[in-house]
Amino acid sequence: MPLNIPGLLAPFQLLWNPRIILPHVIVTDIRQLNFLALRKTGYRGAVFDKDNCLTIPYKDTLVPELQDSWAECREVFGESNVLIAESVSHHLSVPVLHHGSPKPAYRCISAIRAYFSSLPNPIQDHELVVVGDRIFTDVVMANRMKRRVTCTTGEADKIPPIRDREKGPLAVWTNGVWQKESMVMRWIERWLVDVVARRTNSKRELSDLKEVFTKSSPQPEVRQGKIPLIMKQCWSLLHKK
Repeated sequence: MPLNIPGLLAPFQLLWNPRIILPHVIVTDIRQLNFLALRKTGYRGAVFDKDNCLTIPYKDTLVPELQDSWAECREVFGESNVLIAESVSHHLSVPVLHHGSPKPAYRCISAIRAYFSSLPNPIQDHELVVVGDRIFTDVVMANRMKRRVTCTTGEADKIPPIRDREKGPLAVWTNGVWQKESMVMRWIERWLVDVVARRTNSKRELSDLKEVFTKSSPQPEVRQGKIPLIMKQCWSLLHKK
C-alpha cells in the first residue's frame, strides 16, 4: 500500500484549525444513517470510503450486513450521484473516483468536484455527504471542502438550517470496524475528536445533527475495535480532568 503523504501531514493542520477533524455525524456504520432524511434536507449526493466502511479492508465486495442500507442509499440519491473514493472497486454498483492523489489531498478534492459538476444536474459541495471510517483522511477531506455558499432567494431553504452556510459537505464518521486495522491510530483519532469537541463546545451540535440524520437500528454487529487495557486507562484518566 503506497504511503499516504497528505494523510500523514493532515494532523499538523490541527495547530491552527483543530475543528478540521470534527465530523458532523458519528455512527457505527451506515445502517444508522437516515438517507431519506438527508435527501429531504437537501443533500443530493454522497462520497463513500470503501475499506472498513463498506467492505472488509482490501476486498471488493460489500459487507453482507449492509446490503439493505447500501441499496437504500443508491435508490435515494441515484447511483450516478454516489461515488466511491477509491482507485479500484468493481462490485459496488456505483461510479468509482480514479484519482492520482490519496485523500485528503486537494487534488483528490478537485477530482470529486469535477465529477459532480459534470453530472447533468450538477451537485455542489454543500449538497454532498462524505462518509468514511478515518478522521485524517475522510473527515479532514470533507472539512477541507468548506467554502462560502451564495444563496439566491428560495435556495437557502435547500441547505440544512442547522449548519453554517460556510460549511461544505456533511462529514459522517463511521467509527466501527469490520476487520481490525490500524487500531492504535484509530484510538488516537477517537481521542482527538473527543478532546477537540469538548474544547470547542461542539458536542451539542454533534448530538443535534445525529438526532436529525440517524435512525434507530438493530444492535450493530460491526466491531467497535477493542482498545488495549492501557489505552482504556489513559482514556478514563483524561475524562476525569
